[in-house]
Amino acid sequence: MAPLVYENASFSPEVDLLAMARHFFRLMLRNVASKGYIFTDPETGSASKPGCIIASPTYPDSLIPYGQIYVYNWTRDSALTAIELASANPPLPQALADYVNFADACQNSGASIGYACFTVDGKQRPGWSEQSDGPALQVSAILQFFARLAPPVQAMAKNVIAKNIDYLLGVYKTPTVNLWEETEGYSFFTRSVQLRCFREYLNNTVGIPVVRSSDVKNAITDLENALQSHWDPGRGHYLSVLNPQGPGADLNADIIMASIYGAVPHTDSRMLASAAMLRSAFADSGSPWFYPVNGFDNGLGVGPLIGRYPDDTYDADDPEAKIHGHPWAPCSCNLAELYYKLAKDIATNNAMPFDALSSPLFSQVGINSGTPPDLAASLLRTAGDKILHAIIRHSDFLELSEQFEADNGFEKSVHNLTWSYASFLSAIRARQS
Repeated sequence: MAPLVYENASFSPEVDLLAMARHFFRLMLRNVASKGYIFTDPETGSASKPGCIIASPTYPDSLIPYGQIYVYNWTRDSALTAIELASANPPLPQALADYVNFADACQNSGASIGYACFTVDGKQRPGWSEQSDGPALQVSAILQFFARLAPPVQAMAKNVIAKNIDYLLGVYKTPTVNLWEETEGYSFFTRSVQLRCFREYLNNTVGIPVVRSSDVKNAITDLENALQSHWDPGRGHYLSVLNPQGPGADLNADIIMASIYGAVPHTDSRMLASAAMLRSAFADSGSPWFYPVNGFDNGLGVGPLIGRYPDDTYDADDPEAKIHGHPWAPCSCNLAELYYKLAKDIATNNAMPFDALSSPLFSQVGINSGTPPDLAASLLRTAGDKILHAIIRHSDFLELSEQFEADNGFEKSVHNLTWSYASFLSAIRARQS
């Protein structure tokens, strides 16, 4: 028998994606604190409260050399994780109740409602920023599972939602720090998730009283108009941040995320045009931002992986290098989910949102104006599968980090990123719907 050489190991794209989702769900749960499963803050030694969802178990003395601590609860990341917890089968009612209790603890910590990052025991992390997408995502998450909470927890959830809504009504017209925590301005992603939040709150059918309804309605109109202002016909895509102070304000993966997590329709031709440009930036060999790993993966029939934005220079393993960025698991999973949602829409309506703006995205997966809708839906599902297969191929012992090395696909940056698992699970739910 020939000796095992990992470089020569073969890869089969026939991976059971649903089985992988179940595996990744279990790995995601490792980052969710409970009464009997406790984290310790590596800086202070404080014990976690139930419902804390850490971004990653990475800290300077962990298994890999790394200079940052991710054993914190980001409001945004934990809300996206809670959505996946709410979709668990069998249900996890205690985890959802713990999530609400921890959200309440953070709101009562003395920090602003929009503060983005908290310690494992629900206190304000010193020196961080306000990011007004988090409270909006938290409202949307709780609304999804509110009816399944016990009455005492529902009462607490109502208070959490009310505080978030009151805060958002006061800040939605103002600049904020974007979700990558690099740029301040008027964020397309933030406006989109705020719009979704206000719509879902106003139209909720789970018994949550709507306060300041006229203000909420005005906010919805304002945000609908504000999102339109991000379209740049000259560039042919949405602008991620208006009036920016920082990088990544032009073409950015958070435009796709604004459709996955926010109110931008996945059939919006302008969003599809933006998504096509992002894919081209990282997957076309002639692009200055081409990831070599995508060329190799293409030969195997998988991929591509995409990053945050074309001129990204962030390398989490060496933040001072500032040479080039890398593919991110959440960004790639969200593109796959976009394909799945678009496929479902086409299959349901027996029609494609095909026009001059959306045609580049369709052509990237082998669809043209004459492609029958059922075939177009099948090709889009296949395109989504190829991305998820690439993520699995490059996972480290079937665990997901934050990034993949742009040249060879090896995982890098913080390990076991909760958002990476949540984004994979979200894509699979879209695929199965």
